[in-house]
Amino acid sequence: MSDRTAPPRFSVVICVYTEERWGDILAAVRSVRAQSLPPLEVLLVVDHHARLLDRLAREYAEERARGEVRVLANAGPRGLSAGRNTGIAAARGAFVAFLDDDAVAEHDWLHHLAAGYDDPRVVAVGGRTLPSWASGRRPPWFPEEFDWVVGCTYRGLPPGRARVRNVLGGNASFRRTAFDAAGGFATGIGRDGDRRPLGCEETELCIRLANAVPDAVLLIDDRAVIHHKVPAVRERFAYFRTRVYAEGLSKALVAQSVGAGKGLESERRYTGRVLPAGVLRGLRDALLGRPGGAGRAGAIVTGVALAAGGYAVGTLRARRGTSPAFSWGPITPEAVSEPEDAPGPAAVSGPEDTPGPEETPEPKDLPGPGSLPEPEAVPRPKAVPEPKAVPEPEAVPGPKAVPVPRKPSVPAEGASA
Repeated sequence: MSDRTAPPRFSVVICVYTEERWGDILAAVRSVRAQSLPPLEVLLVVDHHARLLDRLAREYAEERARGEVRVLANAGPRGLSAGRNTGIAAARGAFVAFLDDDAVAEHDWLHHLAAGYDDPRVVAVGGRTLPSWASGRRPPWFPEEFDWVVGCTYRGLPPGRARVRNVLGGNASFRRTAFDAAGGFATGIGRDGDRRPLGCEETELCIRLANAVPDAVLLIDDRAVIHHKVPAVRERFAYFRTRVYAEGLSKALVAQSVGAGKGLESERRYTGRVLPAGVLRGLRDALLGRPGGAGRAGAIVTGVALAAGGYAVGTLRARRGTSPAFSWGPITPEAVSEPEDAPGPAAVSGPEDTPGPEETPEPKDLPGPGSLPEPEAVPRPKAVPEPKAVPEPEAVPGPKAVPVPRKPSVPAEGASA
C-alpha cells in the first residue's frame, strides 16, 4: 500500500448456513479479527436459518455492541449469491472481502489484498487458497489441476501477483463501487446449501464487471493465503465426478449470460495446455513407479469428459428454455435485517428468516479456472432489482423483483472445466 494513502477499510463477509459448521465459523471469524490490517467489520450472513441467526447473535453480543461483528439474515432467496449480496448491501467499508465459512485466513491476508488497490484501475483482488485435507494428505489420485473442485487454487493459475479474468469467490475482494457499476452476484447461479455443487457466480460477475468498466483490472496475489477445509466426503472420487459435471452445467449458465466467447476464454487455455501437461506428468510418474500417477492421469481425462457433458446438457436446457433464470440488481440496504438488539447505524428492520432443513454439511466450493486478460466488451444485460423480501411489521420492503430477459445462448466453443 502507498504510504501516502490511508489503509483501505474492509468489510469482510462470511456467509453461513448450518450449525454443523459452528466451530469452523468461529475459527473463520477469529482469523479475520486477528488480521495485521484490522477489518472495519465482520458481516456474518445467515442463509434462512433462524436458530443459527439467534445463536450467532448471542455469541457475538459484545462485538455487535461495538460494531465489530454484525449478524445479518439473508434478505434474498436461499443460496450463496443472495447471501453475498446481502453482505454487500450492508457493508460500510470501501472494500468488501469474502471468506468461506470453513476457511481460515493467514495473518496478512487483508494486508496483501489491500496492496493491490494502490492502482485505481484495480476493482478486484483475489488470493491463494490451500486445501486442508481431512485425512491429512492429498489423495494420491487427486490432480492439482483440479483443486478448484474442492474450492482451492489449482495448478495452471499464474504465480505472484497477476492479472486474471476472474477471482475465486471464497478468497476475494472488490471495491464497493464495483457493485454499483455491475450489480451483485447473479441469483440462479451458484450454490444453494448442500444441494448440487454448482458454481461460477463469481466468474459471471467478474466478466460482467469487466464489460461495465472497460479499463477494469482484476488481480490475484498468491501472498493473500487462506486455508480451506476439505472434508472426507470430498476426498472421494464420487464427489469429484459430481462436482466436475456440475461445473459444466454452471459454465453453460455463464455462457448464457455473457456469451461463450468470454465465458469459456480461460477454459480453452486450461483444457488445451494445462490439462494435457497434467496427463503427461501422471503417465510419466506411472512409468517411474510413483504412486498415483495413473490415477491422476485418469482423473483428468474423466474430469474433462464429465465437465463437457455437463456443459452440453446445460446448453441444451438453455435452448429449450428450461435453465434457471438469474438476476442481479441495484445493491440496496432496505431489505437487510439484523436481530432486534443489534446496534449500529446500518441496522434496518426487515424480514425474519425462516429455518431451513438441516442437511449434511459440505463446504461451499468455488468455480473452476479463469486467468486470462480482461475480456472484450460484451453488452451487459439490463440490471434488475433483487426479489422483494417479505416484510414483518414496520419492516422496510425491498425492491420489487423484475424478471430478467434471458440472453440467447451461444453454442459451446470448447469444453469447460
